[in-house]
Amino acid sequence: MSVRTRLLSVTLIGLITSIAIWGWMQIKVLDELLIQHHQLRLEEIADSVNNFYEHFPTRKGLSALDLTLKEQIQLDERLARIDVLTKHRGGIEYVAGAGRVAYDWPEETIVSVVEKMKPQFFKIDTEAGAALGILSPTLSPKDNSIHIVGVVSFSQWRKDLLAQTRKYLIISSSILLLVVVTLIILTFDWLIGKPLKSIINVIDEFQKGNYNPRIDSLRKDEIGLVAEHFNIMAEEINRVISRNEELTKHLRNRVQEETFKVAQLQQEVSQLQQLAAMGHLVANLTHDIGTPIHSIRGFAQLLLEKGEWSPDVKRKLELIEQQAERIHLTVQNIKKMTRVPEPHFETTTVENLLHDTLPLVEPHIQKAGIKLTVNFEEGMPPLLLDRYRIQTAILNLIQNAVEALKTGGEIKISAQKDEYQKAVVFKVQDNGPGIEPHLLEKVSEPFFSTHKDEGVRGLGLAIVNDIMKSHGGKMHIQSKPGEGTEVSLILPIADSQKLT
Repeated sequence: MSVRTRLLSVTLIGLITSIAIWGWMQIKVLDELLIQHHQLRLEEIADSVNNFYEHFPTRKGLSALDLTLKEQIQLDERLARIDVLTKHRGGIEYVAGAGRVAYDWPEETIVSVVEKMKPQFFKIDTEAGAALGILSPTLSPKDNSIHIVGVVSFSQWRKDLLAQTRKYLIISSSILLLVVVTLIILTFDWLIGKPLKSIINVIDEFQKGNYNPRIDSLRKDEIGLVAEHFNIMAEEINRVISRNEELTKHLRNRVQEETFKVAQLQQEVSQLQQLAAMGHLVANLTHDIGTPIHSIRGFAQLLLEKGEWSPDVKRKLELIEQQAERIHLTVQNIKKMTRVPEPHFETTTVENLLHDTLPLVEPHIQKAGIKLTVNFEEGMPPLLLDRYRIQTAILNLIQNAVEALKTGGEIKISAQKDEYQKAVVFKVQDNGPGIEPHLLEKVSEPFFSTHKDEGVRGLGLAIVNDIMKSHGGKMHIQSKPGEGTEVSLILPIADSQKLT
């Protein structure tokens, strides 16, 4: 339903209701006025009859009164009857009367009027139609008798007049409704239609992304007020869009900066992992090669010291000793080159540590369809640690959990303060297949892995263990087959003196 139809409907209903109420009130007022006029006329007739009877109570006067009453009835078609009654101690006596219809005044009504000594009006139904009657009492000073004049007048003329008035009201109201509806139809486009169309056009431009058009707000009515508020809103939208563009640009730059930092951090963590892996490998090689080389060198020195050798044999033993020393120095140099740098301790919070670490593994977790849950307590004390090494430890644990889950599953990362151990405990928990009990003690050994066909493996937990030792902490593993694995990193809380 359009606005025009609604406006017309509401206007018609309002006008019809208003005119109906107004017409009813007018008819009601007119009816009251006619009744009052009718009553005044009846009172005048009753007073005239009373005065006549008071001054001419004789028999001759009564004859004249009868004649006068009959003439009055004949001259005025609206009069139905006029009666003169008197009340003595013996009762009520009929004196004179004339009329077109017969009517007997009820005795109890006459008694009631006499008791009150005030004129009273009555609605009467006669055989000729509806009528209005009056009983007017008068006390005679001559004999203290009470005269009552009763006048009955037809009221059908009043109903006819009201009916005619209703007819004219209906006709005039219909003409008024027609004029009002015509004016509304003719003025709707000028007052409402065109301004609404202009507003709709501007809104359509806004929907297309063009925020420059404005609504003409020269009018000072409600539509002008709407246009003014719309223009204010449009200006605010433009300001918000400008701020959003600036904010988006700023965020884009921040994302680029943070992405670059994450890439650098990931590269440093990867290098640290590689150095740690090579360190473990070189340590094993040093042990496996160094021991026999040391023995060879010792035997060569012993032979040179105790035996008398020919120059050629002695020369060869000296070469053996020299080459063994050379191999030993080479292994030591390689060990120094692959040694993980000394820890660089700094103060950081648990929130910052997780904030810098988790983005590194987020792509792998999302790709594997794994749900990641992070929870840590508020207000935990700051930690004194090597940020990159602890990140390496956490990343290794998360990577192990991802490999255990393969696809799907859930990883929970939490951090909480342990008052008893005066430490902060990081936990990485998965709901994967778990670890067999007889393998729990071996999983943190270097080069131990259940994946035998995937190259050099088994250094992740060994690296984590070394990192924890360098921080004075420890690693704890709990696992049950079919229920998952939980690895805890226990980092001691630094003394306040060290923090300063």
